[in-house]
Amino acid sequence: MGKVIAVVNQKGGVGKTTTSINLAASFVFMDCRVMLIDLDPQGNATVGSGLDKKDFVASVKHVLLNEANITEALLKTKSGYDILPTNHELIVAEVQLLQETARELRLKNVLSSVRDQYDFILIDCPPSLNILTVNALAASDSVLIPIQCEYFALEGLTSLLNTVEQIQTTINPRLYIEGLLRTMFDKRNRLAVDVSAQLKQHFPGRIYRTVIPRNVRLAEAPSHGLPVIQYDDKSLGAVAYLTLAGEILEKSSALKKALPRKEEQIKI
Repeated sequence: MGKVIAVVNQKGGVGKTTTSINLAASFVFMDCRVMLIDLDPQGNATVGSGLDKKDFVASVKHVLLNEANITEALLKTKSGYDILPTNHELIVAEVQLLQETARELRLKNVLSSVRDQYDFILIDCPPSLNILTVNALAASDSVLIPIQCEYFALEGLTSLLNTVEQIQTTINPRLYIEGLLRTMFDKRNRLAVDVSAQLKQHFPGRIYRTVIPRNVRLAEAPSHGLPVIQYDDKSLGAVAYLTLAGEILEKSSALKKALPRKEEQIKI
């Protein structure tokens, strides 16, 4: 069964979409079967994957509202991963879901029919803790949190971890923290170095060894509808995301050995 990872941070501009796209492409490079779900109404993961937000019939909105089957909405990208695309219509689903019963489980139920077809399913979440994010957390095995090493990073992270713990307690007891990913990191910036040190101190064992640097090629790639590994595979950004994918695969293998029984779980 495929592992579902929600890429979450309620703060915008920390690299959620960049991480979702480039991690998906890096997993494909490593011969994994991958689905990317664009759960942000802005549709940046859709565009960054080389698709036109107006050029598809079915989207996440239709799937969540039971207006289309997920297999009808999935599209294959040039990078090799499947994507469940979205656009501004997802806002409609967000409003309508608030009136539905078991609304927080819609995405989980949708994915149940296709999880076996993938090794990894990545969910690019919106920059807010709304019903869409709750759906992502309810459907996921783990949470990957991109963090920009700046002044308010720790404060926002504490709030997010509290939310994850609430979801774990009430909806999804198997949910755990996949890891905290330092993004847009500049080692010449004293503040970034200090915040990175604080993250290691406060969250030991949860910080990825891999650090995503500030990189021009990484920033340019979305405008070409490509992950950085296809735009410039020798760039620092491409190397960093490939390294991250390898680290996650290594961690997942270790986790399977540590948890031989399905009913066991990792606590936050």
